[in-house]
Amino acid sequence: MSEVVTQEHHDNVAVVTIDSPPVNALSAAVRRGIFENIKTAAADPKIEAIVLTCGGRTFIAGADITEFGKPPQEPGLNEVISTIENCGKPVIAAIHGTALGGGLEVALGCHFRVAVKEAKLGLPEVKLGLLPGAGGTQRLPRAVGPELAVKMIVGGDPISAADAQTNGLIEEVVEDRIQGGIAFAKKVLAEKRPLRKLRDDDSKLAAAKADRSIFTNAVAAMTKKARGLEAPFAAADAVGAAIDYPFDEGLKKEREGFMKLVSSDQSKAQRYAFFAEREAAKVAGVPEGTKPRPVNRVAIIGAGTMGGGIAMSFANAGIPVTLIETGEEQLKRGMGTMQKNYENTAARGGIPADAPAKRMGLITGVVGLENVKDADLIIEAVFETMQIKKEVFTALDAYAKPGAVLASNTSYLDINQIAAVTKRPQDVLGMHFFSPANVMKLCEIVRAEKTAPDALLTAVAVARKIAKVPAVVGVCDGFVGNRMLAQRGKQSEKMLYEGALPQQVDAVVTKFGLPMGPFAMGDLAGLDIGWRSRQDRGIKSPIGDALYEAGRHGQKTQKGYYKYESGSRSPLPDPEVEKLIEETVAKLGIKRRQISDDEILERMVYPMINEGARILDEKIASRPSDIDVIWLYGYGWPIYRGGPMFYADQVGLKHVADRLSHYAKETNDPSLEPAPLLKKLADEGKTFASLAKA
Repeated sequence: MSEVVTQEHHDNVAVVTIDSPPVNALSAAVRRGIFENIKTAAADPKIEAIVLTCGGRTFIAGADITEFGKPPQEPGLNEVISTIENCGKPVIAAIHGTALGGGLEVALGCHFRVAVKEAKLGLPEVKLGLLPGAGGTQRLPRAVGPELAVKMIVGGDPISAADAQTNGLIEEVVEDRIQGGIAFAKKVLAEKRPLRKLRDDDSKLAAAKADRSIFTNAVAAMTKKARGLEAPFAAADAVGAAIDYPFDEGLKKEREGFMKLVSSDQSKAQRYAFFAEREAAKVAGVPEGTKPRPVNRVAIIGAGTMGGGIAMSFANAGIPVTLIETGEEQLKRGMGTMQKNYENTAARGGIPADAPAKRMGLITGVVGLENVKDADLIIEAVFETMQIKKEVFTALDAYAKPGAVLASNTSYLDINQIAAVTKRPQDVLGMHFFSPANVMKLCEIVRAEKTAPDALLTAVAVARKIAKVPAVVGVCDGFVGNRMLAQRGKQSEKMLYEGALPQQVDAVVTKFGLPMGPFAMGDLAGLDIGWRSRQDRGIKSPIGDALYEAGRHGQKTQKGYYKYESGSRSPLPDPEVEKLIEETVAKLGIKRRQISDDEILERMVYPMINEGARILDEKIASRPSDIDVIWLYGYGWPIYRGGPMFYADQVGLKHVADRLSHYAKETNDPSLEPAPLLKKLADEGKTFASLAKA
């Protein structure tokens, strides 16, 4: 019998246990073990019922996606599920942890399901650019009805055991999975309950068969944010097949949809992103056995937009926070903003009605830096100027307890310089959150020259605890994300002088899949902020400066690169801006020309890839996938394109390098010449992915 699937007998009930750490994924060995054990128990005359459960921390958490693209091994998952479903004895799935993807599909093949109250059940394949491929789109609508099935399959989010019981996905919530499963099996036998095969039960499909709008309305609600993605629409079609066709025909439609998606570029990109996120949490260059420091209390300096958002992130995770300001008025304003944000989210149904009070109860607002004394982690979120940050860290050095990790939420500044004003540079690092910090998932963790390995691991562990995606980077101007963004900003501005208009550039960028173009983003951030930053650094931008001088500061003045109707955030092209650009360029003696959308896209994306190559060469990022994680979770890069470095590999590095050389000559811009690493890989016919393998 199988090493990863075992069987024990409790009187007349066989308990079949899958134990394949870490998450009991449905590898070939697990599938074979389930198949053999169900067959053995079914043939044993002493056994009258079977409980299928898992060891370790979770039920089956999904397919083994490392097998994708490899030759299939028998038995397939559909065969395993059919064996369970066609067993002549009741099979009960006893669920703990998460029953996800193929795990839930196995459970749906069982005749009955029970779960512990903490369990989560879901079909998240859509997040990997896939749809459930083992009957999930056909059995789940029969278990819970098409409306909830669409929400779970097209949206991809799991539901709780309580919701699963309310909607008929499980029969009972139990205290203990094994004892509860056995007790339920004996109840089924005592009551002589008929075996419920979901494939044969169409009762919950009747309402949608009679009124198709039940299904179409659910699909419309779940796909409204799925711009550019293929999988949500294919998943919706597969659920629709459960309503329109007999089970076996629906299963065939599901399989066709799955096979089409699994070989698609989008799914390859989304599966890459899945692994890249996990890889980013592994920190290079840390001695084996290094443990993070304990963090029980956090202090945050600054109650402005960033500080407040960071405080909310900790409160959302149940971690107490001391929020520190220099004056009562600023503190009161910051606390009020957080309260309002929570109340608005609760009003929309995003969090429970009692959550605002509970979460605000974890945030203690105080005045004075001396209040950091009990904190294990201190995050500074003050103005982005070196002088102010140095003053704050000099004070923190005096007040913070020994061993506290001191982090700066800086977007650009040199962490080594900040660490140098303290007597404990080993405790200092960067934690660059992205705005709004309570929403955006990325945290760029900046390793300074003297940052201790355990301090670094502490920041990574804390970021994960507050549901952020950590990516460790080195010190340079703008780190990874903003350093690459600066290259895009430089090209977008140059193209205005050469002949493009803001709306044309932004339209190309959003069509590619990014949430905003550079000019709409500038209006949102405030053109006055960019102007002030340029003044500090002695940089001229004739068009940017002309907009500022014309009082066009962005959305806040309802005029920037675009105009904004009263109360609206929707950008509208403005003839005045076109005139201002033309007049400014004419004064500079530059002749404008037509610029194609293809050129715009290449000049928006390829210089960023080029900068990414320099970042890898300088060891600012350890892996190409870390750069992609930063762009996916910090800048809204479309997940179905995998990140800039993955995208470069898909396009081909030779093509990227050739086009950069072309634009370097065409625009007389030597900074566009291919970086040495990019040129080397292109010449050798290699990819950025080959660096990670090496």
